[in-house]
Amino acid sequence: MKPVILAEKPSQAKSYAEAFTVKSRHKTHIELAQSQLFPQGAIITWGIGHLVELKEPKAYDARWNRWALGSLPILPKAYEFQVSKGKYAQFQAVKKFMLSASTVINACDIDREGSNIFYSIYNQTGARNKTIKRLWINSLEIDEIRKGFMNLRDNEKDLLLYEEAKARQISDWLVGMNGSRLYTLLLKAKGYEQVFPIGRVQSPTVYLVYKKQKEMEDFVSEPFFEVEAQFKAEGGLYKGKAKVKMNKREELVALLQKHGIQPNSAGVITSVKHQNKRIPPPQLHSLSTLQATANRLWKMSPANALKTAQSLYEKKLITYPRTDSRHITTSEFAYLVEQVENFQQLIQQPFDIQSRQPKKRYVDNAKVQEHYAIIPTKKVPAAAALEKFPPNERKLYEEVLRTTLAMFHTDYLYTETKVTTDVQQLPFFTTGKVENDIGWKSLFPTAKKEKNELLPTLHENEAVQSKISIHEGKTTPPKPYTEGQLITLMKTCGKFVEDRDETEILKEIEGLGTEATRSGIIETIKKHGYIQVTKNIVSLTDKGRILCEAIEGSLLASPSMTAKWETYLRKIGNGEGAPDYFLNNIAKFIDSLIQSVPQQIEAANFQVKSIPSTKKTRYQVVEVADCPTCGKGKIVSRKGFYGCSAYKEGCKQTFPGIFLKKKISTAQVKLLCTKGQTNIIKGFTAKNGNKFNASLKLEDGKIVLEFEKSTT
Repeated sequence: MKPVILAEKPSQAKSYAEAFTVKSRHKTHIELAQSQLFPQGAIITWGIGHLVELKEPKAYDARWNRWALGSLPILPKAYEFQVSKGKYAQFQAVKKFMLSASTVINACDIDREGSNIFYSIYNQTGARNKTIKRLWINSLEIDEIRKGFMNLRDNEKDLLLYEEAKARQISDWLVGMNGSRLYTLLLKAKGYEQVFPIGRVQSPTVYLVYKKQKEMEDFVSEPFFEVEAQFKAEGGLYKGKAKVKMNKREELVALLQKHGIQPNSAGVITSVKHQNKRIPPPQLHSLSTLQATANRLWKMSPANALKTAQSLYEKKLITYPRTDSRHITTSEFAYLVEQVENFQQLIQQPFDIQSRQPKKRYVDNAKVQEHYAIIPTKKVPAAAALEKFPPNERKLYEEVLRTTLAMFHTDYLYTETKVTTDVQQLPFFTTGKVENDIGWKSLFPTAKKEKNELLPTLHENEAVQSKISIHEGKTTPPKPYTEGQLITLMKTCGKFVEDRDETEILKEIEGLGTEATRSGIIETIKKHGYIQVTKNIVSLTDKGRILCEAIEGSLLASPSMTAKWETYLRKIGNGEGAPDYFLNNIAKFIDSLIQSVPQQIEAANFQVKSIPSTKKTRYQVVEVADCPTCGKGKIVSRKGFYGCSAYKEGCKQTFPGIFLKKKISTAQVKLLCTKGQTNIIKGFTAKNGNKFNASLKLEDGKIVLEFEKSTT
């Protein structure tokens, strides 16, 4: 019996097939020929992402079809799944293959969601007692695919990841279904006629943006005064600043008078210290660091960066992108060493390899669990091919490539000079920097150039002339987040939490969401209308502010809630936690929301008093002209066509809204009704796909084409 291989999507299945001999290709599957690895051949089929989804609340209880506070909580006794809309045909194909096979191989993405996709489909097919194996690879290169199929894992860990993912899926469903209805209905009672979706990760993420917005709004700029000096030494001029900052000029003037400092008081250099410093090459990229870098350098959205990285992965140019690791193992390092000269040549930046031995900063088997850092694969494209990459793919590929090459380069070396100059016992401080070897930084031509403060030759105990001045400045408000900074904040928000217990929890699981989901969460809260991004700057909308003022003080506003959930979900994935226990606690959380939220919203002070309703309005009917057929009715615009208002009296005159793939305007319909013919209209499309120009003519109530007359 042929084993069945389930890929997550068609492109992934295609990559697997390229590692073997294909016997035939079909709309729903690929059949592999017999081989040493598959003596009877094999069937590769695929999902289209999730083929199976949780049922809607109304499928469990008719009461839950209507949004009403009295019908909450929505807590089914058992959770049921259904085939996703529009995916029935592919599901049926997968079902047929799984039921007939004795061995099924899970070859979906190598994360908990990949496990969820596989087992939700497998269970929905009704297949039982099959031998299940797991393909676990970090690269879609042919060699890696073959090696992966030769070393298939059992499904013990895979089942645990599925239980973790399923618990996450159900808990998010419960919070979304209950929380969204609860807040929407209560806010509707306050006059806000919109739907307010709630999510365990979405809501605290919106709240992070709200906190930043509040900081900016509450900020009051204040003046400050500092003492600066320009010194003239034997070797030249240099500047210094005293570590004094005061709110009033008079206070600073009084301090200078106390020290007896005049505008041209003499000074003496009391200390000149030189310190050689080095900065090692950056660590390898995880997904979030790659997304943050792409956003900082090119204003690429995190979602677009992930999409681009996924495309490069499917083209076998980089390794698995949805990773939170910044380390590789000795195995990956070995092939990178072999290819390092080829990589250098690809970007035309040769350099002497500093070391061919692995360094713990980058290569640490103990720090690599399921996935390693994002690095180039063994497949090295030709330089000419690289130039033809889509712009975003080239940028991202080169960023991964240059970061990987950097670990073979030298450190960035510079000398820092710190000078202290005494003026009437008031010390002034100066820092200068000289680059000695730019090292790995030479690989990043787009990086912001370092500002080097070059100092003249200075000596301790040297007398200098000074020109003292008072500098007035103003405190600047906090800056809003960019999308890249928001990704980083979601990962590291534990650093910004004051409560020690919360900090420890967030540190343990690295903040909100996972490496694979953060960009999707940002896209979701954009879609919900809670935030907007303009020129890469993230800002809160009025709708987002209403939400945050409604959830303020609740667990939905706190990163610790989702962090605690994520911590327990990981325990489920490690076999240390129980899904039922977790979901029971989610049910208790939902009950507490239903009890407490009405009072919280009643007591909330909403700054935004109203927002536009999103209720769909009826299509506006516009009169175009008198009907040329019946003479009684009016030709009016309707949704998708034009028709006579006297249709109930029997008039059948209509005009299409689109004719031969060209939109027909109200002005053109008016010409047909009043003149019987339009002017020349450009851009009609014939059945063979050719474009042509013509006018429309009305004959016996029907539209006919009147072609341009030839001038030859």
